[in-house]
Amino acid sequence: MIRYSLTKLLYLVLSLWVLASVTFLLMKAIPGDPFMSEKAVPPEIRARLMAQYGLDKPLYEQYFVYISNLAKGDLGISMKMLDREVGQTIRDAFPFSLKLGVVSIIVSVIVGIGLGMIAALRHRKLLDSASMVIAVLGVSVPSFVLASFFQYIFGVKLKWLHVVGLNGPLDYIMPTLALSALPIAFIARLTRSSMLEVLTADYIKTAKAKGLSRGAIIRRHVLRNGILPVVTYLGPLTANVVTGSFIIEQIFGIGGLGKIFVTSISNRDYSLIMGITLFYGLILMCARFITDIAYGLIDPRITLVSRKEKAA
Repeated sequence: MIRYSLTKLLYLVLSLWVLASVTFLLMKAIPGDPFMSEKAVPPEIRARLMAQYGLDKPLYEQYFVYISNLAKGDLGISMKMLDREVGQTIRDAFPFSLKLGVVSIIVSVIVGIGLGMIAALRHRKLLDSASMVIAVLGVSVPSFVLASFFQYIFGVKLKWLHVVGLNGPLDYIMPTLALSALPIAFIARLTRSSMLEVLTADYIKTAKAKGLSRGAIIRRHVLRNGILPVVTYLGPLTANVVTGSFIIEQIFGIGGLGKIFVTSISNRDYSLIMGITLFYGLILMCARFITDIAYGLIDPRITLVSRKEKAA
């Protein structure tokens, strides 16, 4: 396990380096610079700004300085926010995105697995059809449409919830539902298909022949083996939910990292764009690493196969 973890850590560092390099080159390939949007900037002031942020140097020098600072944990200074470090901006804004993301992930997993189990255990019955209708709606309707619909119904018409901000627990309801709709639908369909396959397996028939109750079979065999594909999906789900909150944060006026990222792109803030991109890339890689570990813990056969292969 230690060797496996060190190998994964090495791949993570290499992946971050590749991501940083590609993002840097893409930023430089875009026509213009961060100061083009400013109105009537005198040439001497513009030249001073370019020199201040090192944009007047050759590309290879800029890249070397950026990677060197990155290795020290320095993401640079924002080119649009006066004297504002990128790292500090991420630390201040990410907690809002994290809270919304964690709540959405929990709701997605619980509701998605629940709907999938109901659909599988009531196969070709009314509950199965109802669960799949909900899943299809979750896949078909975009999150920003759901968000606007929830705001209009529950915020404007019924006045049950606040339309903007996260000032209390109730304010999480609408953005969480809008953000969780697609993951719930995907997890429900994934759980349903996986559990239907498990229910027809030979060892389930053997368990029934031994006299195990239906509840014991579901707990010991069906549920544990049926959610393995869902565990695999948790890594991408974590990254997708956290990064997918960009539009939702804009609609509900949440001052999270997603909203700042969208603004940084409009402002051509190179330092902030590259810093947030790397931060989200790190989240995705860590989520995939944790998923690999969890997958092996849930299904020990994966570890046994790898050991046999190593022994051979």
